[in-house]
Amino acid sequence: MEQLLTTYLLILATVLFSLKGFNDRDFTEKYLYKPYDVKHHREWYRIFSHTLLHADFLHLFFNMFALYGFGRIVEMEYIYDYGKPLGTGYFLALYILGGLFATAIPYLRHQDNQAYRSLGASGAVSAVIFAGILFYPTSDLYIYTIPIPAWIFGPLYLAFEFWADRNNRTGIAHDAHIGGALFGILFVLITNIESVKDGINLLF
Repeated sequence: MEQLLTTYLLILATVLFSLKGFNDRDFTEKYLYKPYDVKHHREWYRIFSHTLLHADFLHLFFNMFALYGFGRIVEMEYIYDYGKPLGTGYFLALYILGGLFATAIPYLRHQDNQAYRSLGASGAVSAVIFAGILFYPTSDLYIYTIPIPAWIFGPLYLAFEFWADRNNRTGIAHDAHIGGALFGILFVLITNIESVKDGINLLF
C-alpha cells in the first residue's frame, strides 16, 4: 500500500472535496469547470479543481472505483520502470495533465457560453484507464460480469464516446472523456514506449 500512496491520496482528496460539495452548493459552484469564467475572469484554477468534485454519490463511486482499479496498476508500472520518486511523479503527471487536457475540447466549444458547466474526475480517470490498457492489452475488463479483453474494450469505449458526443442528450461531457483518453495514450507512448511494445508483443 505504501508504494501506491499516490492513488490512495488522490481518491481520499477527491472523496473529501466531493463530500464538501454535496453539502455546500456555493462551494461546488466556486470550483466546478466553467470555460466562460476561465476565459473572461481568469479563474484558471477551475481547469483542475472541477476534477475533485462530483454531481452525486454514484458519479463519485464509479470514478473512484475505476481509479482504484486502474490507478494502482498504472502507478505500480511507473514505479517498476522508473523507481519510486520518478515513477510516482510520472503517474501524478498522467492524472493531473489528463484532467487538464480533458478540458481542452469543452473550452474550445464553450468558452463564450455562460451556461456551460461540468465537474468530475472522468477525464483524468480516462487517461489512467487508457494507460492501463496500453500496458496490459491482454487483460480482461469486466462489464456487468462479462469479460472483455482490454485491447477490444479500448476502441469500443472510444467509438461509443465519439458517437455519444455527436448525439449527446444526457449532459454528460463525453468530449472530456475523449480528451482524457487520448492524452493517456499519448503520455504512455512518450514515457513508456518499451512497455507498450511489450504489451503489443503479448497480443501477437
